[in-house]
Amino acid sequence: MTPLLPDGVFAPLAALLGLIVGSFLNVVIHRLPRMMEADWAAQAAQIEGRDAPPRPRYNLLTPRSQCPACAQPIGALQNIPVVSYLFLRGRCGHCAAPISARYPAVEVLTGVLSWWVAAHFGWGLAGAGALVLVWTLVALSFIDADTQYLPDDMTQPLLWLGLLLNLHGTYAALPDAVVGACAGYLVLWLVYWAFKLATGREGMGYGDFKLLAALGAWLGWTMLLPIILISSVAGAIIGSCLLVLARRGLGVAIPFGPYLAIAGFVALLYGRPIVGAMGWG
Repeated sequence: MTPLLPDGVFAPLAALLGLIVGSFLNVVIHRLPRMMEADWAAQAAQIEGRDAPPRPRYNLLTPRSQCPACAQPIGALQNIPVVSYLFLRGRCGHCAAPISARYPAVEVLTGVLSWWVAAHFGWGLAGAGALVLVWTLVALSFIDADTQYLPDDMTQPLLWLGLLLNLHGTYAALPDAVVGACAGYLVLWLVYWAFKLATGREGMGYGDFKLLAALGAWLGWTMLLPIILISSVAGAIIGSCLLVLARRGLGVAIPFGPYLAIAGFVALLYGRPIVGAMGWG
């Protein structure tokens, strides 16, 4: 049967959709940590018997995006992914304040990765699911890099979605996915406690456990070792380079989520050949 969308059409459409989604991910990356912190402040006030501080309506949709310098709302034409940034030459259309190049970078990255997974999996459930996984990993990576948060609002739904998609073995057999979710959490939990007992310090956060559990739910337990190895190597190399460039000491905390996301992406596309080369499959 001829697919509804041939791969030659699906991949470019996925890239275009990825640019649009990347624009929204910029909002998620910026706002979700602030929403979490506001919730924590309200909960702390309730526990202490204080009145919660007033909270203006603030979520992923409200208020409209605005320039951080002049607070002028950004119009629809100024929200066109990448194109508007280039047209405005990287400056606000109202006050000419510079706009961070990271905004179009996130959009381009999301578009490229969307094209990559669409070209790899083709049209179908596996391709659609892979797009959702990659978009979530992009958002989690930048949130963790900025704040060292890996929000439960993203990691936990990601885990359950992976299990649901594997009910009929989309990426892994369901038993492998269930074991992958459990083992993914427990492996880093054990590493966390071993490090804490040995040094008295915390080496990572619980969000890292949950992200690896989610990747295990998507890709199965056989992918956990490649993911851990790839993320550790990537973290050692990239983290060392960032420390040197930033001229910071070894005591600086380095978020592990982005490296887990990189490893998860590699395992999603090329995990089976890697596992075969390691003699696991």
